Amino acid sequence: MDDADLARGEATLELPLVPVAPWRLYLYFLRLGATGFGGPIALAGFMQRDLVEHRRWISPEDYRDGLALAQLAPGPLAAQLAMYLGYVHGGVAGATLVSLAFVLPSFLMVWGLSVAYVRFGGLAWMQALFYGVGAAVIGIIARSACKLTRLTLRRSAMLWTIAAVMALTTAWTEREIAWLFVLAGVVTALRAGWWRRPDASVVSGVSGVGVVGLYAPAAAGALAPTLPNVFWLFAKAGAFVFGSGLAIVPFLYGELVQTHAWLSDRQFLDAVAVAMITPGPVVITVAFIGYLVAGPLGAAAAALGVFLPCYLFVVIPAPFYRRIAGNRSIKAFVDGVTAAATGAIAGAAFVLGRRALVDVATVFIFAATLAVLAKVKKAPEPLVILAAGVVGVLIETSGAT
Repeated sequence: MDDADLARGEATLELPLVPVAPWRLYLYFLRLGATGFGGPIALAGFMQRDLVEHRRWISPEDYRDGLALAQLAPGPLAAQLAMYLGYVHGGVAGATLVSLAFVLPSFLMVWGLSVAYVRFGGLAWMQALFYGVGAAVIGIIARSACKLTRLTLRRSAMLWTIAAVMALTTAWTEREIAWLFVLAGVVTALRAGWWRRPDASVVSGVSGVGVVGLYAPAAAGALAPTLPNVFWLFAKAGAFVFGSGLAIVPFLYGELVQTHAWLSDRQFLDAVAVAMITPGPVVITVAFIGYLVAGPLGAAAAALGVFLPCYLFVVIPAPFYRRIAGNRSIKAFVDGVTAAATGAIAGAAFVLGRRALVDVATVFIFAATLAVLAKVKKAPEPLVILAAGVVGVLIETSGAT
């Protein structure tokens, strides 16, 4: 969202809102979930353009409140913004139906890809396809980490320090350390003057997130991929991870590959790739993972687990959100956690890159992906990934002949 977007949003204040039948709003989110590529910022931009500027179904004030709430709460930003806009129009029922409409199309697409992957994953052509795709995914993650540093760290030495520490920690340990995220938020909140204004809204807001990070039970050894375990693991991810859709990647890598060994490095990279070539929220990759480890019910359990916390983070605070939205200490806490998430994404790019960039060809695909994303503004990432897959097939085929 840039200054021009905000200016257009302010201009629409002068125009009356257009009444809309609920089914039309749900149909819009169903279509956005089926066709919306580009990640959370792009999806949020589509909602601002379509619902605020063009159709005038949503007021600029309600849109800004929803965007701020989505940034303050953990979970996927675009999905939470959609849920809040549904709440504005139809209360809890509206938020529920919008969330289903927005998530269902990409969930069904990922389910179909999961079935094909399991059935044909052993074929040489599919292995070659993901050989190229994996290298491109590393390029996209690295590029996203660079963009996030500019958007979230600004010129704050403290935020840059937090991000650097988290990047090094994630790269060294190959997993996320939950309490470091909470510590980052507490440090920035303290610097903002939390100790001078310990009002109830600040204490409850900060301690609520802290409980998720500090007291979520750690696994004593590897867990079996049963449906309850699948649901619980992804519910932790949905309740804890701040930042862009890719912020969930280092968390899931540590849990799924390092701790519980549910997936191999290659399968995990393939899961991230599937999320990037499908529309809708990036975190829908969890459905692919759930299918791999526990079949169709595992896909449903994983999706429910990751989206239920963010749904609750919308519908529970929505009635009184405006009273605490401007609290300086809460915003500072989120800034610290977001900086930590940005560093973790950079560290995850390094960890995954060591597994995916295994030869000259994959390094070339990685470098070419970075070059395309840097030179071509608004380059469609799904097409970049598919092109990398084709290159991978050609390389593997030429090497086999």
